[in-house]
Amino acid sequence: MNTNLMSFGELSALLGCRLLTFSSENGFSSVVIDSRAVKEGSLFFALNGEKCDGHSFVDNAFDAGACCAVVEEAKLEKFDLVNIAKKRNKNLIVTENTLKSLQDSARVYLEKFKNLVKIGITGSSGKTTTKEITAAIISCEKNTVMNKGNLNSDTGLPLSVFEVRDCHEVGVFELGMNRKDEIAEIANILKPNIALITNIGSAHIEYFGSKEKILNEKKSIFKYLTNDNIALVPSDDQYASELALNVTGNVKYYGAESFQELEGTRSLGLEGTEIIWAGEKIHFALPGKHCLEDALAAIAIAKEIPVSGSAIKKGLESVKPLFGRLEILKGNVTVIQDCYNANPESTAKSVEFCDSVEWTGRKVYVIADMLELGEMSRAAHCQLGSLLSESCADGIFLFGCEIEAAVPFLCGKTVFYTKKIEELSAVLEGFLQKGDLVLLKGSRGCALERLTEKILTGDGNG
Repeated sequence: MNTNLMSFGELSALLGCRLLTFSSENGFSSVVIDSRAVKEGSLFFALNGEKCDGHSFVDNAFDAGACCAVVEEAKLEKFDLVNIAKKRNKNLIVTENTLKSLQDSARVYLEKFKNLVKIGITGSSGKTTTKEITAAIISCEKNTVMNKGNLNSDTGLPLSVFEVRDCHEVGVFELGMNRKDEIAEIANILKPNIALITNIGSAHIEYFGSKEKILNEKKSIFKYLTNDNIALVPSDDQYASELALNVTGNVKYYGAESFQELEGTRSLGLEGTEIIWAGEKIHFALPGKHCLEDALAAIAIAKEIPVSGSAIKKGLESVKPLFGRLEILKGNVTVIQDCYNANPESTAKSVEFCDSVEWTGRKVYVIADMLELGEMSRAAHCQLGSLLSESCADGIFLFGCEIEAAVPFLCGKTVFYTKKIEELSAVLEGFLQKGDLVLLKGSRGCALERLTEKILTGDGNG
């Protein structure tokens, strides 16, 4: 049985690249950009990284079982790549730019699947959760593939595309960004049939300068829609009308008011939300209003496939929290681990949720820096300080450099601030009591989950 995704000849011809063959192998069965991820039959793309050049790992990739490497013409002599390929009886595809060739390869590979319904999801927050919920619902009735984790970047999305197989009916992909034009680049690979934006916020504003520029970047997901495609816009977002303006395709607004079947919702606190859908009670385990918004976004997509109400119920009830995204962890204290990422909007939503939870013990908020805010950082952290000062927290512990700006705004609260994680851990250990509710919220770079195990297993005798 041939497990090749494409032949070298087919791919190099489609890319307009030069093929150098030194083996009888004629195709590849997987695609990687990390030599440590190589499997037998992999196609290795030698990318130019910030810290290291992938061309220096071509020999490692070949040793690990890669059958071919995509390399840049300008790097052939420097890294002696032709001789390396000859000695190992491997092949080379020679191109001008390996990143562009990775993206082009994914695009031409995906074009082979004419019947695949392609879904693209982006937004400032909630896109990973929305993707997971969407796939959970649709997979109840359709053979579904999605990008794993948050492989949503200019390299992550192309790698995810190579997971598509003939058996798949629907592909659910999130699109992320941390530089200008990245959404447009990867939307050109995917060319979604259904594209959804979750919201427009301040995430990555350091790279763009304003929410309006972020809006324009996120809106690029609609760039390749055709007249019979669907653009889904959040009805309650402040930029909804701008998102819908001049979009080719069928623009539809989604939200709590857009579903006749939605008969009501009820917060279950840390246990999630009860959703009444067409007379059926659904227990949706992800807590918080913002997770409910993600669920409604997923439902909006699923109804366009379409799938049945029973698939919506079954899918929603199957969803479990992802790492670092409103995970509820129980021990001597209860921890809300929401530290996969943070921006002003998501942090405010986390605080709002914790404030709303009915709790007999104390509430302790451990908040770290919101990164990648650029010139907005100081103002955003000052505003966060004001928000926290009015919160229900019995103790507030701040960690990082940027968040120091919040300290002067925290009046009338028990507050501790440090730049050292060890000091934060020690002070928390002395403060926490059994039965406390602890929120951990901060950007990925702060890695607040380092505190979790010690918090959960501590004596709680503060």
